[in-house]
Amino acid sequence: MLRNSAALLLLIAPACVAAMAQAQPTPQSPTPTAMHPGTHKKQMSRDYKAIHNSAIIVDTHADTTQRLLDENYDMANPTGYGGYLDFKTAREGNLGAEFFSIWVDDSNPALKGKFAHRTLELIDAVYEQAQKHPAQMRMCFSPEDIERNHAQTPHKLCALMGIEGGHSIENSLALLRDYYRLGVRYMTLTWSNSNDWADSSGDITNSNVKHHGGLTEFGKDVVREMNRLGMMVDISHVSDKTFYNAVTVSRAPVIASHSSARALTNAPRNMTDEMLKAVANGPRGGGVVMVNFYSAFVDENFRKAYEGMAKERAAATAELDQKLDAENADAKTRATEEHKLSTQWANKIPRPPLSSLIDHIDHVAKVAGIDHVGLGSDFDGIPSSPEGIDSAADLPKITQELVKRGYNEQQIHKILGGNLLRVFHQVELVAKQIQKEEPTAEAGATHSANEKDQPK
Repeated sequence: MLRNSAALLLLIAPACVAAMAQAQPTPQSPTPTAMHPGTHKKQMSRDYKAIHNSAIIVDTHADTTQRLLDENYDMANPTGYGGYLDFKTAREGNLGAEFFSIWVDDSNPALKGKFAHRTLELIDAVYEQAQKHPAQMRMCFSPEDIERNHAQTPHKLCALMGIEGGHSIENSLALLRDYYRLGVRYMTLTWSNSNDWADSSGDITNSNVKHHGGLTEFGKDVVREMNRLGMMVDISHVSDKTFYNAVTVSRAPVIASHSSARALTNAPRNMTDEMLKAVANGPRGGGVVMVNFYSAFVDENFRKAYEGMAKERAAATAELDQKLDAENADAKTRATEEHKLSTQWANKIPRPPLSSLIDHIDHVAKVAGIDHVGLGSDFDGIPSSPEGIDSAADLPKITQELVKRGYNEQQIHKILGGNLLRVFHQVELVAKQIQKEEPTAEAGATHSANEKDQPK
């Protein structure tokens, strides 16, 4: 989820951890299989369509959830402003599984003290959509669920959930467990805000925010409990120090649900090459980085132009907020007007070419390895995406471009969803092992962040 622009600051990771990541062998990306020079364009077209339609496609981040709750958005009968995701576009793009983002806006004064309340409402909104349209969408909770659903003809859209921002647990491991029981299968340790136990990349330069130098001891316990539950640890949005703490503490592979490569686009939300390697070199064969589709995260020229308008955008946003407050606007009106404004600003800058997005996928594959890259679109949470990517229906264009660059069917299937499924399986295996080792951990791990971090 993208909201406010973050200041750009590269943190230097602890030397010992960085050295550890670099010392381990870097997974080698298989050399893309070059197409025969004489391959006919029609043959290539058939090839990419066959590859795409046979793949299990998993997207790890869409903010459509907020529309379901606040706008009464119906994915079977989409109305209102144009969005990226509905059942029709999902079918056209052969999207097999979508992780719906459970995101609570920390900056909204009306939600202070109600993070868990809002989190539960968002979770309910996903369940309600599945209940309303059982022929088109089903709730899924495991990699096996995704695989079984794919085997059906036609398959439904598998709906999974990931919490975006650790503030949703309100410093309670008990709440974390409850969210897992309700079907949440990953959690980003932070959103753009630092919380009581983890630092975010979004406010790391703000001296008015209390920072911890990464994860607190309670934050490390959160990671350990996620490992024990079988919930994927998501390091998108976190500060660099929090990232290195997380990959060191976690016994299971970690994911970045929607982050791109900082070497190509210098946004703090993106990951350095050292971080890409650290994800790949993690436990049990390493994690996966799901590339974000946002124009400012995949194209440096767009990022600079958008950042250059920051003051003007902030003033326009403040003016709109005042207007909506004066009108006592409802949630649907606010969402529509805010989307309209953000899109207007983004449209002042030419959209980057689709090649910018493919460059990031290619870069992660080459630096981290072909087993460590996937798709994390950020659909309905971004105001701009590269040319040609207007909805989930356009996902085949990514496959087409990968074929043009020489990636073969096996490699493309990994990128489109196979890598995420592998990590999902591994996270569950680690959880089973930990539960055998620590059968009473849940009963004993009930402290809050405030209790854990209180000086003795």
